[in-house]
Amino acid sequence: MAKVDKDKKKAAKEQDPKPGGAAKKGRAAILFTAFEPSGDALAAPIITELLKKVPGLKIYAWGGPLMEAAGATMVERTCEGSAMGLSALSKVFAVRKQVSRIKRWMKEYRILAHVPVDSPAANFPICKIMRKKGVRIIHLVAPQIWAWGRWRLRKLRKNTDLVLCVLPFEEQWFGDRGVPARFIGHPAINRSIDPEQLREHTHGLPQGSPRLAIFPGSRPQEVKMNLPLILKVYLELQGRYSGLSGLIVAADEEIAKIVHKKVKVFPTGLSMIRGMHEEAICWADMSIAVSGTITMHIARQRKAMVGIYKTDVLTWILGKLFLRTKFILLPNIIADREIVPEFAPYIGGPGPIIRSLSEFFSDSKNVANQSEELQRVCYRFANKRPAEEATTLIIRIIKTGHM
Repeated sequence: MAKVDKDKKKAAKEQDPKPGGAAKKGRAAILFTAFEPSGDALAAPIITELLKKVPGLKIYAWGGPLMEAAGATMVERTCEGSAMGLSALSKVFAVRKQVSRIKRWMKEYRILAHVPVDSPAANFPICKIMRKKGVRIIHLVAPQIWAWGRWRLRKLRKNTDLVLCVLPFEEQWFGDRGVPARFIGHPAINRSIDPEQLREHTHGLPQGSPRLAIFPGSRPQEVKMNLPLILKVYLELQGRYSGLSGLIVAADEEIAKIVHKKVKVFPTGLSMIRGMHEEAICWADMSIAVSGTITMHIARQRKAMVGIYKTDVLTWILGKLFLRTKFILLPNIIADREIVPEFAPYIGGPGPIIRSLSEFFSDSKNVANQSEELQRVCYRFANKRPAEEATTLIIRIIKTGHM
């Protein structure tokens, strides 16, 4: 009888969802999987908050340096920017290799919850494995099924316990289609900014007026595609505004190298910095940005912008056929109307973009109007705390199995 009681206690201990210690050989842990630098940045604050709320929690990650710095034990680095420069076929093989390695790794580790971060093409196969093992799956960032690929909805519904949404309309959209979802806010919007401190950090940036911040993208392929068009826009504007000062903001060292290859000699008034995107937004009168999360950072500071995404003819045709949204830029999607001029997907020349930027440079009312509209967009995120809310929900799912 004593042996039976001892065995019961041992079994109960192994099933205890309270985390702590190493996860190897049956001890519980949480696994994060991210495959892009943006995913690394999204996951890191949540990992920090989880470790703060649950001291001793073991978190493993396929991810990047920010996740590691936040306290995750890195299994493999998968968030290097260069990975996005692979061909589509190379990406398929890379994902298959990752899935095989995670499958082998799972044999030695007991995972209570899996947090796939964005990148549905890479994460969905992993989710399938986790679901078969009975692991709770909490998606960080909703797959943009509302924009395209609605056939993926069934797959998401089957392989999720909760979707943590960063856009305000997503909770209802997914909920109406039988997918548990919760809006937690957006890290680019729901963060504190000290305007005075930002302005102090802009003192070393170029002088001149007007000032144009240029965000050519965070992935090698999109930078290579969009930068030549942006340069044509800048050169034409320089001829119209003699004091124009332009600042290319390279997301990292790899992007900076690509810019240097594309721009052998920088035109008069144009320079480049690495990182410092918040300071560049603060410095600028106007921004031209390749469509992506950067548009949310610009919106947070209520600065006027034009959005672009240069592409080839085939991709443009496919976009027109399969995209289910009227807009591409996030501020426009949230507003459900065009408050930011967008040229995405775009196959044309610099003329229309130049005209749009000139309207802002020549009339401050246009700048003020867009700033007001961006403020309305930001109101949709009021009082949200992404890391704290995500952490609370992850812990609740682990303990109770539901929100």
